[in-house]
Amino acid sequence: MCLIPLAANRISLLARLEGRSSLKNLEPCLFADEGFPIHGDVVEFHGPEGTGKTEMLYHLIARCVLPKLGGGLEVEVMFIDTDYHFDMLRLVTILEHRLSQSTEEMIKQCLGRLFLVNCNSSSQLLLTLYSLENKFFAHPSLCIVILDSISAFYWIDRSNGGESFNIQEMNLKRCAEFLEKLVREHHLALFATTQTIMQKSSNSTESSIPLKLHCEADVDYRPYLCKSWQQMVTHRIFFSKQCNFNSSKTFSIVSCHTKKNHVIKCSFSIAECGIQF
Repeated sequence: MCLIPLAANRISLLARLEGRSSLKNLEPCLFADEGFPIHGDVVEFHGPEGTGKTEMLYHLIARCVLPKLGGGLEVEVMFIDTDYHFDMLRLVTILEHRLSQSTEEMIKQCLGRLFLVNCNSSSQLLLTLYSLENKFFAHPSLCIVILDSISAFYWIDRSNGGESFNIQEMNLKRCAEFLEKLVREHHLALFATTQTIMQKSSNSTESSIPLKLHCEADVDYRPYLCKSWQQMVTHRIFFSKQCNFNSSKTFSIVSCHTKKNHVIKCSFSIAECGIQF
């Protein structure tokens, strides 16, 4: 007698998963292969502080939460803030510029599609991820998870781990493994930022990963997070600030598909209305 509700639950789950909206028009400029992320993709934004990574996240959030009639995808987003840098007023400003009729009610409807969570340690992040699984079951329109940033606790974990490398990486490895499970089982797309904390010296003979992408894209990348994270990333997008003589904020990105060795380059600027390619 228990088989009937169990089968019904499985059918209901499959229906919810198949109901995840396409991310086709999210932002073609960022992706080196299909032109958009698909469910199951893990996208890493990598670069030094002040190169536009968080601003690009606001751009993506706006594209997600805006209504379809306003040029958005009208899907829900889970934002996990580990740096405590999330600026709600900045997001509202971007939404106001993109809505043709920017009423208070319209802004509330857009923000209603955003779930915001704060974490102040890798152990709290892990517990938070465990607790969020039911949220993905209950919200079929929740398609994207954003983690800003996954490298926030790197130095703290190294210090707390003592001499044991395994203990240093333990929490991050568990977080990465559970994130991979969530992305795979719930048909999500994951975006996460990482900070450039290691510079490659001019006489260094160490190779970067992946080597081909490093050579073709001409970027200085030295992976330092655990292998579990490195292996699950499908797209890695490198951010840098362009040198110019005016006061405009212009940035460059190099987008690499880590599985197919595809690379694209483009630049963008940041204005009051948000990202402009």
